Amino acid sequence: MGYEEYTRAQKLGIKAYKSAISRGKYPYLPVLDEILSHAEVEYEVHLGISDIPLNQVVGTSTFGRTQAFASNFMPLLGDNSEFATKWANLSTAQLEEGIHDAVKVYEYMNKYYVVEGNKRVSVLKFFNATTILADVTRKVPKRSDDPENRIYYEYMDFYELTQINYIRFSKIGSYAKLLTATDKNAEDEWTNEERLDFSSFYAEFSKAFIERGGLDLQNVTIGDALLLYLTLYPYKEAKDSILSEIRTNIDKIWSEIALLGEDDSVELSMDPVENKTTMSSVLNKIIAPKRRRVAFVYDKEPESSDWIYGHELGRLHLAEAFGNNVETQVFLADPSSDSAEEVLETICNDGFDIVFTVTPKLIKSCLKAAIAHPDVIILNCALNSSFNTVRTYYTRMYEAKFLTGMIAGAMCTNDKVGYMADYPLYGAAATINAFALGAKMVNPDVKVYLAWTTVKDFDVDQYFKEQDITYISAQDMITPQNNIRQFGLYEESEFGKKNLAMSIYNWGEFYEKLIKSILHGSYQAEESVENKAINYWWGLSAGVIDVICSNNLPAGTVKLVELMKKTISSGDFHPLTGPLVDQEGHIHYEDCEEMKPEDIMRMDWLVDNVVGSIPTIDDLKDEAQPVVMLRGLYSATADKGGNSLP
Repeated sequence: MGYEEYTRAQKLGIKAYKSAISRGKYPYLPVLDEILSHAEVEYEVHLGISDIPLNQVVGTSTFGRTQAFASNFMPLLGDNSEFATKWANLSTAQLEEGIHDAVKVYEYMNKYYVVEGNKRVSVLKFFNATTILADVTRKVPKRSDDPENRIYYEYMDFYELTQINYIRFSKIGSYAKLLTATDKNAEDEWTNEERLDFSSFYAEFSKAFIERGGLDLQNVTIGDALLLYLTLYPYKEAKDSILSEIRTNIDKIWSEIALLGEDDSVELSMDPVENKTTMSSVLNKIIAPKRRRVAFVYDKEPESSDWIYGHELGRLHLAEAFGNNVETQVFLADPSSDSAEEVLETICNDGFDIVFTVTPKLIKSCLKAAIAHPDVIILNCALNSSFNTVRTYYTRMYEAKFLTGMIAGAMCTNDKVGYMADYPLYGAAATINAFALGAKMVNPDVKVYLAWTTVKDFDVDQYFKEQDITYISAQDMITPQNNIRQFGLYEESEFGKKNLAMSIYNWGEFYEKLIKSILHGSYQAEESVENKAINYWWGLSAGVIDVICSNNLPAGTVKLVELMKKTISSGDFHPLTGPLVDQEGHIHYEDCEEMKPEDIMRMDWLVDNVVGSIPTIDDLKDEAQPVVMLRGLYSATADKGGNSLP
């Protein structure tokens, strides 16, 4: 009986061998000794005996037996060999009583390499076992900035708490997000019951994912898909779901899961699409257009938030732009509670055609609503979102900040300028750097002192006073109830604050253009872009941002700003053009080399004339942490070993 299994296993091995050869791949088992000859091991640690996932047993420790197996661990040697006899005997033992002796393995970078027990591994893989008992010794690589190395170090921290060794991720920060998704923190060790609950849920999810074709997706692990799943279906309920429910939910979000593996999954719309005459647009002129109902979802009252107030002005603008053809209504939703999902569900059921949600904290609720109501257009005000069922929109504020930086550099008298930032989100570093580069263009000696208003126990005003800084860039807008003059670019003097210029968001123009694209059909036409998340990222050229100069500025400075505004709007000049050098003196972009939009979005380093750093998540006030965890820069959401802010 065992020899029949060996023959079938050998055929699988030969097939894998030939397939590897035809593709120019190494046909045998990977060898850890060879891998480590090109790597540096920091230390070893004995983990003891435990069940390990067989799909992560990928190779052998030394060259000794590697050519006896194909790369899938199936045997290659002849069926009359001593090797075949031993393999067949193990096969019989597995069928009759099971293989119970632990193999000996090295674990390196979350993969296992066999020291003793290659045939046992081979037999159990042939019978599609999921785990094998193993005596594990971990070889820990030297820490580096390589993404795989970072993910592995995060895995080791996760393993210390959970003893879970079967879940793998392809993206930095995922293990911490999984802890959050399962309502655990980075200090809590898991109980046996919690491990069993998670293992059971993971097994059911894996089965449904694989059945749906998940293993055919490129660069998407089961863990990646599961983490997305848990952002939409809370673990508290999901862990008790039956297989059919998980299958149904995976089907609903499959397009989003498939998008996880796309390196260039975000399609940036840098300017509004010009309306081209189409049959639908001709008919719109003949037939009375359908009255559109547009919902605006805020997380705060406009009177209490400068950010929300700006969007409220944008909403009010739509009445002037569209008259009775567009009806708008405001809804309030708390992103931290289930009520947000209920609000979105109510909006979709009440016949609204378009929904604008103005905070990234609402993205989860948006996704669930968009999946359940594909006929409703839902957009979220955020940057660098990678969901194709919910589009996002934001402004290229760095263009305007470059101009206010020029003003600051021209006006300051001691080569010092202050810059107040709030959240270290996508795009934040670009606005800071653009401001600093604008200042440097007119004043090569200027330094920009960076201070974050969301950092714990840090007095921004006191910091600027201690540094003798009188020209300061602050928030871009205030509410009518807030009568302070600490906004835009201002000068602090003994006579008070004197406002010089301000960057403004023209959300009314943004919303008008987006709605027109829907009415004219260009918005719908963009749906033909497959496996892409569409982000609208418009700037000066679209009229959605601007810089207003006060009468306190010299006429020559105003003329220079207007000239640069035109050259940026026309595309003749790009604010983030090399040479771009960071604070450590590393050149990121050479002379005359323009930054790519994707790099601008994810930029998490500061140029050399900025004094300060990007705070980590632990530096931030409690109320600032949720949104930064959701849309924050990597350097903010994960400790890179740098210094925290005071």
